[in-house]
Amino acid sequence: MNHSALEFDSCDTHEERKLYVIDSLNDLNKVILSPAESQRVNSQEKKFIGGAVNIGNGIRNRSLFFVGLIITLIVSLTLVFFVIFLLIQTGSKMDEVSKRLTAEGKDIDELKKINSMILNRLNQLDAIEN
Repeated sequence: MNHSALEFDSCDTHEERKLYVIDSLNDLNKVILSPAESQRVNSQEKKFIGGAVNIGNGIRNRSLFFVGLIITLIVSLTLVFFVIFLLIQTGSKMDEVSKRLTAEGKDIDELKKINSMILNRLNQLDAIEN
């Protein structure tokens, strides 16, 4: 009693195949019996083949869309990684610059102290001379 969906699908497909075979045999008999029917059968086959070609174009368009989408994703990921790389490089350069500024700031402070000591010594010498 319980049939799975797969069994129904396989039964439907099997039934469709039987119907297609029967239709094909009927068309063959009509072609053999009358030439007018053969023209109608040929036009139906052309319509069916044309529909299959349209389906092929749809698949081709869909595959082109997916290829374009994949290429777009690859390019965007490449750009993101490049931006991340630039951020890391810029951060390391900024660290170097800040270390240099800190070192130079210390040097400037030392020069200011030396300058103030020299000025004090000169003021003392001026005071002694006067």
